[in-house]
Amino acid sequence: MIETIVLDIGETITRDDRYWASWADWLDVPRHTLSALVGVVVARGDDNAEALRLVRPGIDIAAEYHAREAAGRGEHLDETDLYDDVRPALSALRTAGVRVVIAGNQTSRAAELLRDLDLPADLVVTSGEWGAAKPQPEFFRRVLEVAQAAPDSTVYVGDHPANDVFPAKAAGLRVAHLRRGPWGHLWADDPQVAATADWRLDNLTQLTEITKG
Repeated sequence: MIETIVLDIGETITRDDRYWASWADWLDVPRHTLSALVGVVVARGDDNAEALRLVRPGIDIAAEYHAREAAGRGEHLDETDLYDDVRPALSALRTAGVRVVIAGNQTSRAAELLRDLDLPADLVVTSGEWGAAKPQPEFFRRVLEVAQAAPDSTVYVGDHPANDVFPAKAAGLRVAHLRRGPWGHLWADDPQVAATADWRLDNLTQLTEITKG
């Protein structure tokens, strides 16, 4: 029986459109250029931050992040950044008595912004708060702690094979791969992803059916 659903953040519950657009504006390159470079690094299987390094070789991403914050051009999230199925899906899970946790590779500031949205979730936490990021085993050890359920009763939901599907499975969790965003679509039919994921989803509302199994 599934007792807890843990969801990734970027391209699982939130669109990354604003994130990449704001970086393109900050680095003074056309948004389409950076978007295309993100596609390149996705196809390569590289970390998405590599797209910023292609635009500006040698960039200190942490320093630029703080400079953006100081300039009043830092992170922002609001209701328009959520996928349309997020609130209905999470509400249905909680109504069904399932514990809902949101945990992904984001900053502490992103965690604050997400909590301000008052999502129907029992907990919102990020790698920036934990000091451990996917795909590190420590991140998924923390996931199991906050899940408050056995690994085989906990499902991790995400779009990224290397950050979500494979390390979550290695940690003993059950896994749902979401066909969403560039990573989710590109790797959806990959044989290894198909063999590893317990479920493959096109929409978060399908999670309710998982809990009935």
